[in-house]
Amino acid sequence: MNYWLVKSEPETYSWSQFLKDGKTAWTGVRNFAARNNLRVMKKNDLVFFYHSGEEKSVVGLARVEKEFYPDATADEGDWSCVDLKPEKSLAKPVTLAQIKTDKSLREMQMVRQSRLSVSPLDKIQFGRVLKLSETKI
Repeated sequence: MNYWLVKSEPETYSWSQFLKDGKTAWTGVRNFAARNNLRVMKKNDLVFFYHSGEEKSVVGLARVEKEFYPDATADEGDWSCVDLKPEKSLAKPVTLAQIKTDKSLREMQMVRQSRLSVSPLDKIQFGRVLKLSETKI
């Protein structure tokens, strides 16, 4: 099992919209490192949903429903997407401030490369975010 974090501005695509939709193709990624992360995702991997912009917090948990395939929204280039399905809202959002001050989380790739929209987490980081969110899976 691999663990991931995807970021979206709530004005563009929010957790509440994702819950309403019940599933989404994670399209529009135009960064090579993020694209490569999408290509490593496996069915049933767990994915944290992070609201960027003003909110700056992890708000939900999703699962990879379908492994990578060509992104139909790309006009040119070799871009990929995956299908994600929401699992549950976190009991408490985990803020970027909490992440940056937590010794097990401050080395997360998302912190070191803040513009990266799809990033991996290790098992310890994943468990720590769950604990901070007071969420059980």
